[in-house]
Amino acid sequence: MNDSVAERSRPRDRILETAQDMFHKHGIKGVGVDAITEAAGTNKMTLYRHFESKDELIIECLRATAAKASRIWDEFEAQHPGDRLAQLHAWVHKASELLSADSRGCDMANAAVELSEADHPARRVIKELKEAQREKLVGLCRDAGIGQAELLADTLSLLLEGARVSMQSVGAEGPSAQFVRMAESLIASFRAR
Repeated sequence: MNDSVAERSRPRDRILETAQDMFHKHGIKGVGVDAITEAAGTNKMTLYRHFESKDELIIECLRATAAKASRIWDEFEAQHPGDRLAQLHAWVHKASELLSADSRGCDMANAAVELSEADHPARRVIKELKEAQREKLVGLCRDAGIGQAELLADTLSLLLEGARVSMQSVGAEGPSAQFVRMAESLIASFRAR
């Protein structure tokens, strides 16, 4: 057995991967600890040995999702070393690809909607992770030579969030089908200023 298979077979990793998948498909409140442990092939005692509570498991799932997103930024740099504008265009196309691949939307945004209690421990984590994503996009826009980098990054972020909601509510033929065209037009408009 190689190391990556051994890593994936660890109970903690199985629980985390299973919970991420189930939360994504069925929502956080729609999935209980019993269902997670059964699907992960373990038990509640094992889950609670690795995660103090369901809330801690939710937080770890959100952090794992953010780590995956962070690796995508690394891909942009590897594909277009030093070319920030090409990386920005790659972000647009990757966002569109992810929109088309999965109509469930952003796990962090979905969690924020579900976990409406202001004092829920995951809310702080969601805010931190979303702010970190925003800062990466602002930095990319700035490094691409966009004068109003923050405004473009926020506009692109809101466009993407809207496209995700549109995809969920009216499907792929709705306004989200125009995401790339709209985003590319925005970038061109901001570059022309």
